[in-house]
Amino acid sequence: MSDLKHHIDALAQLMQESGLREGKLCGADWSVEFAREAPRPAVSFMPAPAQNGGEAVAEPKPAVAQNGPNVPAGTPITTPMMGVYYSSSSPDAPPFVNVGDTVTAGQVVGLVEAMKVFNEITSSVSGKVVAVVASNGALVQPGETLVIIG
Repeated sequence: MSDLKHHIDALAQLMQESGLREGKLCGADWSVEFAREAPRPAVSFMPAPAQNGGEAVAEPKPAVAQNGPNVPAGTPITTPMMGVYYSSSSPDAPPFVNVGDTVTAGQVVGLVEAMKVFNEITSSVSGKVVAVVASNGALVQPGETLVIIG
C-alpha cells in the first residue's frame, strides 16, 4: 500500500506542476481518478479600486511579450500552463484567429496540449487581434503570451 501512496502522491504533484485537470492511475484491482478545475482564462487588467482610506493601489501592468520591443501594444492573452500551442483545432483547419480578426471575450484563440489534454485558451477581452506571438507547435510556458488583442 505504501507503494500505491507513493504513485498517487507523484501523480498529484505532476498534475499540480503541469496544470492538469484530470488524471487516472489503475492497477489490477484498483483505480484512482483525479479531477481539477478548469484553468483560469487569461486575465485582463482593470484599474484597482481605491483602498486603505482612499489611497490608490498600484495597478498591475500587462506583461510585455517576450519577443522584444517591436511587439504591438494591447492586452496579452497568456497560457496558464506549460504545453504545446496549437493555432487551430487540426492541421487542416483554419487558425482560430489571425491578425486583424475581431474577437469577443470568451472566444477561443488557441489550444495548449498538456499531457494529451487539449485546453482551450480564450480571450479575456473583446477587440482586434494585433499579433499572434506564439508559433504553431511551439512549447509554451505558464504566463507566456500567445496572442495580443488591441
